[in-house]
Formats: sequence, structure tokens, C-alpha cells
Amino acid sequence: MDYFHLSAEQDTMEHISALGLAHLGDGVYELMVRAWLCLHGRATNAGLHKAAVKYVAAPAQAKLVHAILPLLTEEELDVYRRGRNSRTAAVPKAASVGEYHAATALESLFGWLYLRGETERLNQLFDVMMEEAAHAF
Repeated sequence: MDYFHLSAEQDTMEHISALGLAHLGDGVYELMVRAWLCLHGRATNAGLHKAAVKYVAAPAQAKLVHAILPLLTEEELDVYRRGRNSRTAAVPKAASVGEYHAATALESLFGWLYLRGETERLNQLFDVMMEEAAHAF
């Protein structure tokens, strides 16, 4: 199986919980942020981790996700809402409950798009978020 070019079937996707999608989406989003930082020369080797955390922390994700919400299809919004409404065990100290749920929703969406093989859509949404980041951070 090629784990970089997936195209999961709909019935497979239905059996994955929102938190399962968020777990995968967290990794997808962080990998995209790390690649973006390297390609844009935004940090030195010593500062890459600190720079990545600035973008992947729940408060940052919650702020940036608002840039893509108007662009989401109904199906994508359903996945987003499913992730936002999922019950989480704990919320990090650095984030509010609302921020954490918004971040989980974003990660669910990114995990869902990744499993469906929709890398072009992932890139499109990520680019909009990074445009927003240029103004927000």
C-alpha cells in the first residue's frame, strides 16, 4: 500500500471516528507546516521546532481555520462539525475549550482529506491558512 497516495473507500471512511481522523490530521498538518517552514526559510535549524509549534498549537489552528470555513463544501463542513463536536478527554492548558474543539475539527478535516487522497484540496486549504498566518502572526 502507498501511504502517501491514498484513496480510501467511503465505507472505510465511515468506520473511522472523528478523533481517529484528528489523530491522523494532526500529523498531516504538522508535516505540511514543517515543509512550509523549510521551504520558506522561516526558521533556522535551532528554531524550527519553536516555529512549528507557533503554527500547530490549538490557539493558532483555531485562529487560522476561520480563513477556510467559507470555502468548505457541505461534505467538508460535516466532517469539520463532526470533529468539533467530538468528546475529548482533556484540553491543553494553553488553549480554551473552543480553541481546542476548533483545532480538533481542523485536524479531522485534514485527516479525512488525506485518507481520501485529496492532496490538491489539502494544499489549497493550507495555502489559504498560511496566507492568513502572514497577517495573524
